[in-house]
Amino acid sequence: MPSARGTLDWTPATDRPELLAVPVLAAIGGTPDALVAPIDPELADTAAFCDAYDVAPEASANCVVVAGRRGEVTRYAAVMVLATTRADINNVVRRRLDVRKISFAPRDDAVQLTGMEFGGITPIGLPEDWPVLVDRRVVEAGEAVIGSGLRQSKILVTGEGLASLPGAEVLDLVR
Repeated sequence: MPSARGTLDWTPATDRPELLAVPVLAAIGGTPDALVAPIDPELADTAAFCDAYDVAPEASANCVVVAGRRGEVTRYAAVMVLATTRADINNVVRRRLDVRKISFAPRDDAVQLTGMEFGGITPIGLPEDWPVLVDRRVVEAGEAVIGSGLRQSKILVTGEGLASLPGAEVLDLVR
């Protein structure tokens, strides 16, 4: 039966710095119980990852970077939801960021601003001024698998650990 840990070989994240993007490595000390496991980068996308490593989709949390605009000001944020749900970006997230227009951040912008690989972006190590909007279902899930900043690995954390990240806010983000 699939679980959050699946068939992966988890080790303390601080013991495997080569499996973490530079900004994630710099910030991972604030998440002391984080574990990391290597994966095939070709299997980093959620559905393929869950299938290949027997990880329950309801224990896999996705991080998307959004960009909202009000006038000439662009505000970025990270949005964390379970793989089995979809965030209400156009209503809940747009209102929380107090922007008129919102969309997923362009791929090149997300990569450049986070210092992470597309498909591996994680809320650990994001720019300090970004809100990290965490859906309450992620917190309630207990253990959750998230990106490591690289496509070659995944991090296992608790929902409570995500809720305690700098800039994190727990909200009802799902429509």
